[in-house]
Amino acid sequence: MYNNKKLIMGFLAISLFTIPISLAPVVALDWPMFHLNEQRTGKLEQPADFTPASWYFQAGDSIKSSPAIMDKVIYFGSSDGYVYAVNLELGNRLWRYETEGAVTSSPVLLNETLYVGSMDGYLYAQDTKNGEVEWKYKTGNSIESSPTIDGDTIYVGSDDGRLYAISTNGSLLWEFLSGNAIKSSPIVNGSTVYFGSDDGKVYALNAETGEKKWEYTTGDKVQSSPAILNETLYVGSNDGKIYALNINTGVLDWNYEMGKPVKSSPTIDSADDSLFIGADNGKVVCVDTRNGTEKWVVEGLGAVKSTAALFDNKIVFGSDDGTVYILNKYTGKEEWTYNPGYYVMNAPFQSSPVTYGNMIYIGGNDGYLYALKSDKESGPISIFAYYIGGALVVILVLLVGLRSIRGRGKKGE
Repeated sequence: MYNNKKLIMGFLAISLFTIPISLAPVVALDWPMFHLNEQRTGKLEQPADFTPASWYFQAGDSIKSSPAIMDKVIYFGSSDGYVYAVNLELGNRLWRYETEGAVTSSPVLLNETLYVGSMDGYLYAQDTKNGEVEWKYKTGNSIESSPTIDGDTIYVGSDDGRLYAISTNGSLLWEFLSGNAIKSSPIVNGSTVYFGSDDGKVYALNAETGEKKWEYTTGDKVQSSPAILNETLYVGSNDGKIYALNINTGVLDWNYEMGKPVKSSPTIDSADDSLFIGADNGKVVCVDTRNGTEKWVVEGLGAVKSTAALFDNKIVFGSDDGTVYILNKYTGKEEWTYNPGYYVMNAPFQSSPVTYGNMIYIGGNDGYLYALKSDKESGPISIFAYYIGGALVVILVLLVGLRSIRGRGKKGE
C-alpha cells in the first residue's frame, strides 16, 4: 500500500500552509551523542514556558535520522539529502541545508554547532541558527553512523571501515581501520571509545590515540550502537543476540538470544536495572542488565529497528508495521499506539524517537516528522486520513455512477 501513496497523492492534492515564526533561544540543552547519553534514554526535560502541540512536518523523503533538540528547535536529516531545523512548538521549518546524499545519520549538538554525517561521505559542522556550513570533513565512503562528541573531539564511523576522531575545528586527529563498514554509533566512556563494525566485532579504542584496547567477535555484523551502564557495555548483533561485555577487558558477562538480527540499540533504565531492545522479528524485550534475565517480552510486532526512548513509566519506539508503540516499562503492556497510515497506508518507523517533557517526536519512512502528545495519548490527524477519506469518496462516487449506468442499461432492455 505504501507504494500507492504517490498515486493517491497525485489524485488528491492537498496543500498545507504554516506561518514561519522564529523563537529566541530560552534554554540551552546540548545533545552530545545519538539518543542523548550513555544509556540511550533519548529524553530531555522541556522548559517551563514550552507550549506543546501535536503537528506533523513533511520532508521530501523518508526520515531515518533520529532527531536532536536544542532551544525549542528540532534537527534531523532525511533521505532527500537535507538537514532540517524545525520550530518545536509550531512544526514550521526554520531552515534546511542540502547535502549531496541521503542523511540517515542522527545529528548531535554542541553549543551552537550541529554535527551530522551524510551518504555523500562528509561530516558537516553547521551553525544551528541558519544551517550555514562552518566546515566539512570528507571520509572515504558514506556516513550512516551518528557522531559522538567528547570534549573537543568528534567520533564518527564511515562505510569505508574507519572510525574517525576529528577536532571540533575540522582537523583529523586519528583514524582506525576496522574490517568493514561502521554503521554503529560510537560512545565514549572515560578514556575509551566503543563501537561496532560490520566485520562482526565490537571495538574499544584509546580515545586520544586510536590505539586498540580490545575487540570482541560476535557472529555477524554489529550495526547496533552500544550503551554503557557502570562497568558493562551492551550491544546487539545481526547474529540475533544481545551482548553484555566488560568495558575494561571485553570479556563476555552474558548474552540473550533474540532470534533475528538486532539492529536497534539498547535503552537502559539505570534506576530499575532494565534494558529495552527490539529485533527484526518484531520481538521487544526487557532484560535485567545485571544478568540478562528476561523480565518481559512482547512479540508479533513488525521489525523493530527503532531505539526506544524512556519517559515516565513507559517506553516508546517505532516499528516497520507503521506503528509507534508506547508500552509500560515494567510489564510490557501496551498503553497506546499511533498509526498515521491508519493500517491502510503504512510506512515503517525506523527513526528513533525523542521524548521532550510530555511530547514524543519521531520520523517515519513516509517522509513526515510527527509530534505526539504523550499526556493526551494522541497524535495529529495525519495527511493520509484525508487521502484515505478522499479515496473512499471517489470509490463511492464511482460505485454510484456504475449503479446508475447499470440501471439505465436495464431500462433500455
